Amino acid sequence: MLGTYLQGMGVGAGLIVAIGAQNAFVFAQGVRRNHHMLIALMCSLCDAVLISIGVTGIGTAVASNPTLGRYAALLGAGFLFWYGACALRSLVRGGSLEEDARIVSSRRSAIMTTLAVTLLNPHVYLDTVVLLGSVSGQYAAPARQAFGAGAASASFLWFFSLSMGGRALSPLFRSQSAWRLLDGIVCLTMWSIGYGLLMRGLTV
Repeated sequence: MLGTYLQGMGVGAGLIVAIGAQNAFVFAQGVRRNHHMLIALMCSLCDAVLISIGVTGIGTAVASNPTLGRYAALLGAGFLFWYGACALRSLVRGGSLEEDARIVSSRRSAIMTTLAVTLLNPHVYLDTVVLLGSVSGQYAAPARQAFGAGAASASFLWFFSLSMGGRALSPLFRSQSAWRLLDGIVCLTMWSIGYGLLMRGLTV
């Protein structure tokens, strides 16, 4: 059972540890120290819930509905384009960590934005519900839960490490040029993923 748990952790880490909209958002909020621990916890819990859904066998049913996939892709693309535009505006405006720290979003705003970044991105369903759900199907019931627990553990470890890593690196972003670089990376990440989702939604 431990081997299955470790396999789940390895597969989960392989899917989660990649440059994406959610990871860019979590890291940026860690740098800003903007409810970063709460955001990491919410991302981890969302992944755990979606992985649990996947290992129950629902992933295959969701993947077989093209209409649902199309609307999810278009909605997610719209949100990512908007968030990327916000990062671009911040890049053009300029600033530094000290200036940005004065603008602290409310807990409610942090929660709603985190849920949007996480749940409006169809990639998260592909990774957690469909892919991890499909891989877990090779195991019997008890081992399947162990596989899912391993994948969920990888998610918790990654998001909290990303958030705390962003906070630890925050001194590097006290200069305006470094802050603009971060905003530029976030903008390009959001727009590139949004473009991919838009093309998928238009061609499905």
